[in-house]
Amino acid sequence: MSGPGLHLTASRTPRGRPSDELKDRQALVSSPAAVAMVTLQSKWRFLFMFLGIQLVVMALLSREGYHKRVSYFIRIFRKGEAAGPVRNRTGAALGGGDVYANLSHLSRGHGHADDIPYCPKTSPLIELPADPVSASMLLCGSASDPINQNLFCGPIHVSFPSGLTLAQVQKKNPLVVSGGRYRPPDCEARHRTAIIIPHRHREHHLKFLLYYLHPFLQRQQLSYGIYVIHQAGNYTFNRAKLMNVGFREAMREEDWDCLFFHDVDLIPEDDRNLYVCDANPKHAAIAMDKFGYKCAAAVLPYKMYFGGVSALSPLHYLKMNGFPNNYWGWGGEDDDIGVRVSLAGMFISRPSLKVGRYKMIKHKLDKGNDVNPKRFNMLAKTRQTWKMDGMNTVEYEVVSRDYLPLYTNITVNIGTESGLHPPAPKPAGPKPAGQKTAGQKLSANSSTKLQEKLAVK
Repeated sequence: MSGPGLHLTASRTPRGRPSDELKDRQALVSSPAAVAMVTLQSKWRFLFMFLGIQLVVMALLSREGYHKRVSYFIRIFRKGEAAGPVRNRTGAALGGGDVYANLSHLSRGHGHADDIPYCPKTSPLIELPADPVSASMLLCGSASDPINQNLFCGPIHVSFPSGLTLAQVQKKNPLVVSGGRYRPPDCEARHRTAIIIPHRHREHHLKFLLYYLHPFLQRQQLSYGIYVIHQAGNYTFNRAKLMNVGFREAMREEDWDCLFFHDVDLIPEDDRNLYVCDANPKHAAIAMDKFGYKCAAAVLPYKMYFGGVSALSPLHYLKMNGFPNNYWGWGGEDDDIGVRVSLAGMFISRPSLKVGRYKMIKHKLDKGNDVNPKRFNMLAKTRQTWKMDGMNTVEYEVVSRDYLPLYTNITVNIGTESGLHPPAPKPAGPKPAGQKTAGQKLSANSSTKLQEKLAVK
């Protein structure tokens, strides 16, 4: 009996120990120290989980909004930045691309045969993906989207590097022919646009404008020509009269659909800013870095601002009698032109604020282009004078016409405020290659045929 009794006693002892250990563990777990440790571990797990979620959210936001946020902060910092002559960059275009991207694949084609198709209504070089997120994420000129490599996301990166030469610009634009002419190599352009640039002593600015403007226009599949209208001599500058000259000389060479009158120091920053004419006269340069990219008409004290870059069809130009010829010096002519648009029964159209953006090349006031002290008195009389001063009264002498690799340079004598004298200065040195005419005098009477030609159109 003793054996079994001992056996039973031994068997009960192990059964009681787990119960005692469980009680001990429960007591240990329920102690304040244990509770604090468990709570601390839970907090750390929660903290790590929260940080992980935050990192994921930040990564997604960074992926979708990086370029916009960078551009925003760059614009803030640039408000206090000192002016830099050659290392100037735009905040808007910082996330933009190379304006020459994807143009290298264009070839000289097979000529312009009769059966060549028309270019698409929207150039594939500036068309955006339908998905707005994809459009904002597409890095222009990169391989980030191998399927849509030919698409361009609009904003253009603009900078002004030192050492740029016209020879370098010419090398990057092999399809531009003599006189600054271009036609799309693989389709028939739907629009023919002439660029008129009033100019004097601004060669440094001109090379930067040509560097960006040629590929900008090629991306839009335009047939275009660039005319630089150079005022001879050192007399007071007259921008509006030079634009009248540019219109007449350009239309003498070709029946352009649209003419853009372009300041030499303004660089377009978005290739969706189409250089074609609208139903009404168009003011293209509505947002400049000079004014913080705010609408020029809202920043300036008048709503009829029409300066910087503007576009007219030949019919628009005729209806408003062109531009005034009597604004000598800086200021006034832009406002006069804007008033003419209204007096001729037309309206000023403008692109969107995001698209009509321009970078201005910083410079001092030109010598020979002092502020016009008579501009306000002249503006007050525009309603009485616009039909008597304009295309129908412009007089000038063509000194030379040079068909250069990147543009047509037309040097003219437009006289002074007192008339078309002194006579035009003679070109110094040998006659440049490609020069066509010299010493040709044109007066208001010579515009009759041009008016009849445009009236028929």
